[in-house]
Amino acid sequence: MSDSPPGIADLLGVLAYAELTAFLRLAEDATRHAPSLTDRAALGGLAAVEYAHFELLRDRIASLGVDPEEAMAPFVGPLDAWHARTTPGDWLEALVKAYVGTGIALDFYREAFYREAAAGMGEETRSLVDEVLVDEERSQFAVERVRAALEEDPKLAGRLALWSRRLVGEALSQGRYVAEARPALAELLAEAAGGEIGKLVTRLTEEHGERMAALGLTPGP
Repeated sequence: MSDSPPGIADLLGVLAYAELTAFLRLAEDATRHAPSLTDRAALGGLAAVEYAHFELLRDRIASLGVDPEEAMAPFVGPLDAWHARTTPGDWLEALVKAYVGTGIALDFYREAFYREAAAGMGEETRSLVDEVLVDEERSQFAVERVRAALEEDPKLAGRLALWSRRLVGEALSQGRYVAEARPALAELLAEAAGGEIGKLVTRLTEEHGERMAALGLTPGP
């Protein structure tokens, strides 16, 4: 990894562990919360996609001369803590987490990646991360089912909006922790934000508002 831009080992490591935990959590939610076999199969399919992404990232890290286990290790604590603090209580909370919570995390990585890619990251790594950051299938699945539930019972909107804000608050908190603990990654994020992390948080919050609107929820204060 010595000939790669600073922070790329961290970026690939955190992304790889994020994909691994996404696989495990989606599979768990499919078993625990899915109301039908059709929904269980659909969420299980999305979990399989996450695992395939993990394998691609793990192999890419290894090809760059870095132990994938070591690359992921610094991020186990923060990501596990986020999942522990945001365990969904039912099917709709699981869907909102899959869409809103994971979405803001992907935005966080995307900001750092594209800034560094512009500085000369290799095309192979660029293409890989492009593929991993695609979120269309999960987004469509979650949006369709949450909006259908809200049409049937509009009173659910308040609870789900509160849940969404909790997810994002916890994600931003853990993101700051990761950035502080990994100076090279923090530098990528600062560069992506034009020198100010606060600007990055503002952009992520705006994108969160767009996701809330897609679900039929309001961002709130």
